[in-house]
Amino acid sequence: MEPEWTWRYAGYDPSRERLREVLCALGNGYFATRGAFAEAAAGPVHYPGTYAAGCYNRLTSEVAGREVDNEDMVNLPNWLPLRVRAVGGPWFGPETSTVLAHEQTLDMRRGVLHRRTRMRDREGRELTVEETRLTHMGDAHLAAQRARFTTHGWSGELEIEAGIDGDVRNTGVERYSDLAGAHLTDHRTGTTGTDTVWLTCRTSSSRIAVAMAARVRVREHPCEATPLAPGGRASFHRMTLPVVPGRVITVEKVLALHTSRDPAIGGPRQAALDRVARAPAFPALLSAHTGAWDRLWKRTEIEVAGEAGHVLRLHLFHVLQTLSPHTAGLDVGTPARGLYGEAYRGHVFWDELFVLPFLDVHLPEVSRALLMYRHRRLGAACRAADAIGRPGAMYPWQSGSDGREETQRLHLNPVSGRWLPDHTHLQHHVGSAVAYNIWHYCLASGDTAFLHTEGAEMLLQIARFWAHTAAWDPAYERYRIRQVVGPDEYHDAYPDAEIPGIDDNAYTNVTAAWVLARALELARSLPAPRRDELFERIGLDPAELSLWEDVSRRLRVPFHEGVISQFDGYGDLAELDWADYRARYGDIRRLDRVLEAEGDSVNRYQASKQADVLMLGYLFPPAELAAVFERLGERLDDATWSATVDHYLARTSHGSTLSGLVHGWVLARSRRDDAWTYVHEALVGDVADVQGGTTGEGIHLGAMAGTLDLVQRGLTGLEPLGDALRLDPVPLPQLSRFRLSLRYRGHWGVGLTLRSGRLHISVPLSGQEPVRFVVGDRTVTVAPGEEVVTELPG
Repeated sequence: MEPEWTWRYAGYDPSRERLREVLCALGNGYFATRGAFAEAAAGPVHYPGTYAAGCYNRLTSEVAGREVDNEDMVNLPNWLPLRVRAVGGPWFGPETSTVLAHEQTLDMRRGVLHRRTRMRDREGRELTVEETRLTHMGDAHLAAQRARFTTHGWSGELEIEAGIDGDVRNTGVERYSDLAGAHLTDHRTGTTGTDTVWLTCRTSSSRIAVAMAARVRVREHPCEATPLAPGGRASFHRMTLPVVPGRVITVEKVLALHTSRDPAIGGPRQAALDRVARAPAFPALLSAHTGAWDRLWKRTEIEVAGEAGHVLRLHLFHVLQTLSPHTAGLDVGTPARGLYGEAYRGHVFWDELFVLPFLDVHLPEVSRALLMYRHRRLGAACRAADAIGRPGAMYPWQSGSDGREETQRLHLNPVSGRWLPDHTHLQHHVGSAVAYNIWHYCLASGDTAFLHTEGAEMLLQIARFWAHTAAWDPAYERYRIRQVVGPDEYHDAYPDAEIPGIDDNAYTNVTAAWVLARALELARSLPAPRRDELFERIGLDPAELSLWEDVSRRLRVPFHEGVISQFDGYGDLAELDWADYRARYGDIRRLDRVLEAEGDSVNRYQASKQADVLMLGYLFPPAELAAVFERLGERLDDATWSATVDHYLARTSHGSTLSGLVHGWVLARSRRDDAWTYVHEALVGDVADVQGGTTGEGIHLGAMAGTLDLVQRGLTGLEPLGDALRLDPVPLPQLSRFRLSLRYRGHWGVGLTLRSGRLHISVPLSGQEPVRFVVGDRTVTVAPGEEVVTELPG
């Protein structure tokens, strides 16, 4: 295996197992399974979870004296169990045996997890397990294991047990331990022939039927297996084979998974049984799987030199396992923590804002599918807006199966142990993220059909919500948006206020103005018949557009001391003694929890969890951001923006993995020498688990995808303009050599390579038309089959 394509762990470390399980998880966009030991059960050390995209269930729990409903992505039956023992002895496993040696290697090029573990049971017998595992990228419903067992210094009979364990719960996040977690019910088990067992169950409230079928065969020693399916929550094979030292026994297990959400099936159980029966042996499955990965890598090429490139490849691997070409056929959103764990309950937040820009130019069909998830829930967003007396669409901060608001109304502070009100559902800026993604997907893909239909409907309804949310304030002669929460999340109310929310969050207001301007542009450019039909269907009076125009130009953006205020009154808050808190607590990323445990509140201080105002510099290139402010009647020059960056750099605790990414992105454009500290933190956020144990609960998908986009757009200045691609490279010294290829409006494999201070631009022969690039102040037209080299300034 090529070192640059592998992620390797040596030695068994129980304290790091959950992190390793996440970073070595395998998925294909339809489902994913954590990289747990096949012999391990869920507990404090291991957590062998399996999750299918879009498979949610709702349960009611009693918390702090009140009933709360939570919808969770469901931990499905565990298909990994495959263990052995000497007949009459204890099962070999990391928690029941002494681990003498252990190595775990993730082969990213082929999408395969390898494990080699040597163990000794309490009777002194030693055995080596070599396991190869895959979740099939070619056939989204298949997964497989191949385990090779070798005994050392003893002979006898080896008992092998393999199957499916349906006795699972959602217990992967400790702070959710007070919440109900038994999502599966109606378990049924059975056997087919001598080599296949099956298990079915349902989610308790959403009534999603789940079926798994596992085929188990021993290669070198054909034998009669005994299927054990007693009608409980597990279904296993058991077989006994003679062993002698040094002789290898190979067990191959193939798993098929279907749910009732799948199209074109008669029923999940029969579909799983049919699929596993047709599945070839492990070598052929592996070959087809690696072929599918090879094709996927070619479509998503991004190469960066050095250790940063190694981490970026891991990030891309996990993005593709969560959002693969299979996602294009599913009704699913962008789960903030991937398909690898139960943090955030598998919900969809605004993380697609950091994910879709990468997918737009590599897998645009996946971007479109993720936007269709939002369109199918447009009705729910409109009902939510109507419930608070406004027209248009108010998308939820947390979304799940049907698009209702899934944000919990209580959250646990693990530092104080108290359950506290949660007001993050007031982050209405998520609607602007949906609109931003619609606009930029269409610019990159040229998908006018989507822009004029589903895209237009969403964009206009989001704009409509903002126009009617903004209220005119004669004291300021400006429109204001009040009682919201911004991206920062720490500030959910004014000090000692009885009602939640803050006013005139700069990020919310500026992005709302941008949405209104884009909606007006789209409404005026739609073909008249389509515009008339759409306006009639959504009940939009053309006279409303004059309000949109006015609001888009007169929304208030607060300032204080020459910088953009995060919200109205931010500059009046107290300054925090950052040095004192760092000295007392060390890690203060979650400053809100620290202060609450002291009986204080972060609402009293100029302290942010993550980038808020500075998110504007992430979304918009400098010229576009200045133009948005100019439309609002405000001047945003370089000095004001630089002062704003400095102000918030000194007052942010970086309690989100997205924070380092955004700060690195912004600094790469404004103060390059300081950017690498934040870029590096974004790169290692998950692999080093900088948030203190959160990665073991699921990857941070937005941060992973965002680091890829940092290279793709942040360092190249790549910006689709509709009829051209703008490039404005600003390479960091630590990322001064890279190569990527992208898909732009029918051109597959448009190449951008940076090396030795030169940018190489190439267009493949597969294209029919030349591609226009705007590089700095000049336009370059590159014909198919040509390459142009441009010197970088400075």
